[in-house]
Amino acid sequence: MYTFESRVRYSEIAEDGLLALPAVIDYMQDCTNFQSEDLGAGLEYHKEHGLMWVLNSWQVVMERYPAMGEKITVGTQAYAYEKMFGYRNFLITDSSGECIAKANSIWVLMDLKKGRPMIVTPEIGDIYGKAEPLQMEYAPRKIKVPKDGLSRQKFIVHSFQLDTNKHVNNRQYIQMAMECLDKEDRVKELRVEYKKQAVLGDEIYPSVCQVNEKEVIVSLNAEGGVPFAVVQFFLF
Repeated sequence: MYTFESRVRYSEIAEDGLLALPAVIDYMQDCTNFQSEDLGAGLEYHKEHGLMWVLNSWQVVMERYPAMGEKITVGTQAYAYEKMFGYRNFLITDSSGECIAKANSIWVLMDLKKGRPMIVTPEIGDIYGKAEPLQMEYAPRKIKVPKDGLSRQKFIVHSFQLDTNKHVNNRQYIQMAMECLDKEDRVKELRVEYKKQAVLGDEIYPSVCQVNEKEVIVSLNAEGGVPFAVVQFFLF
């Protein structure tokens, strides 16, 4: 497993002094990008080869949220490839090696010249190799969206929410969806299914369904009702 060490910064914590969930996503996203750069397959490599890995889904399970100043280790490993999909785990541990968070993610390899998914060839897969998947209960890739959601105030995509692909970064959808939770809610497990890429100026309309006391589903939709992303929260 590829790892890097860090320390929880003040800029990454929520009001309670603990690492915010979007910052957890940032750490995982940074980890996979650090690995790609160190393997010689970073941003410039993908630009030169006309490739892009697009995140299709997240499943993040939190054991606890570390406090400001805590030392953490962030790790990632690829564990499978299937057609256009790449499968990748993440693990965050504390200074004693105890699990803070673990995650599964599914990515789609895009051919930028053709604007469509492409098969993950052995040459591409060999860059990252394959490890044994982490022990966790793996959730399905797709999330069923209830039809009785309540509409919330729309979001407008701003430039600070974009990444190098000029699309809304995956953590930004999670940040939007969390605005639909109560302040006292603490997320135990997060699932996200990304369906459509939002760009600068797009309007995003949240639809919120309180499935039960411990489950909330937020569909972040375009004006016509087609989801950009569906975010499912399971609460402590």
